[in-house]
Amino acid sequence: MTTTLFSFVDLFRRQLDTVAHLLTKGSAFAAANSLPEADMLGWRLAEDMHPVSFQAMVVINFSQSWIARAIDMAIPEPVTADLDVAGYQAAIVAAKAWLAALTPEQFAGRDNVSITAQLGPNMEPTLPAAQWVTVFAATNIAFHANMVYAILRSKGVPLGKLDVFPSGL
Repeated sequence: MTTTLFSFVDLFRRQLDTVAHLLTKGSAFAAANSLPEADMLGWRLAEDMHPVSFQAMVVINFSQSWIARAIDMAIPEPVTADLDVAGYQAAIVAAKAWLAALTPEQFAGRDNVSITAQLGPNMEPTLPAAQWVTVFAATNIAFHANMVYAILRSKGVPLGKLDVFPSGL
């Protein structure tokens, strides 16, 4: 199997599937324990960390925005961190549909195209598109998806390693 920038479309889709699955399990756990869904979305791993809702938002937004930048497409409208579970699930479906419409040809010759992005008030790096997608975006998407898992697991949601692979291997 050859890995290309287009290969990351499937990786990001799988991360979206994982977050959708984890949100479903978290929501079911909250309901079974008479907890408001909003409380579950507000859970944090540590007080100074972002909640489940923020983690889900980042996975959804990054899975589209960094691919869009890499292939010079308009960035889809970002979701916010104030949705309910149904809103996040709908946003995941939309993000997966957006990714599914992409073709390998859109990525041809894009690996070394320079992209400059503003990351906070004092950081504006310029990197090749391939580095943004394969290092920055992939690492961040995996981190935030894993934070959803870690937060839910720390609150007692019955999760195991297979819950990270709901799409299979």
